[in-house]
Amino acid sequence: MRMVATFFGVGLLKPAPGTWGSLAALPVAYALLLIGGFWLLAISAFAVFFLGWIATKEVTKGKKDHDPSYVVIDEVVGQWIALFPVGYGAYMMQTSVEALWPGWITAFVLFRLFDITKPWLVGRADARNDALGVMMDDVFAGFFAALGVIALAALAHLVIM
Repeated sequence: MRMVATFFGVGLLKPAPGTWGSLAALPVAYALLLIGGFWLLAISAFAVFFLGWIATKEVTKGKKDHDPSYVVIDEVVGQWIALFPVGYGAYMMQTSVEALWPGWITAFVLFRLFDITKPWLVGRADARNDALGVMMDDVFAGFFAALGVIALAALAHLVIM
């Protein structure tokens, strides 16, 4: 379970293991989008959420720290959620995911911003001090980042048109 929680050891990288986890999520998301498109990314995020919840519960069992920095599977799930608009946009426009490269950058930056600052529901989930809270704070951060990607894409399209 430690391999899952650390996303195959990525969480052991220093400094800023959460950022490394988010970065490591990007090429995996890219591969998922190439192999099966948006729906494979969405299904994978859902499945990895539950696997990550179990792994986080297992590696933190009996420990005081409910969210050790080496647990980055939550960042992987949150980053994938932040990329949903990119994957869905490519699917709907029938274009390559590479063509939406600004969305990749925006999703990464916004996800890290929301994950670090923990506004509103992100912070409330983190305050649970349990494995579900560890996973949910990144789900909310990913959701807010996805909304930001959508809003900024809409703004960019208005300016370009």
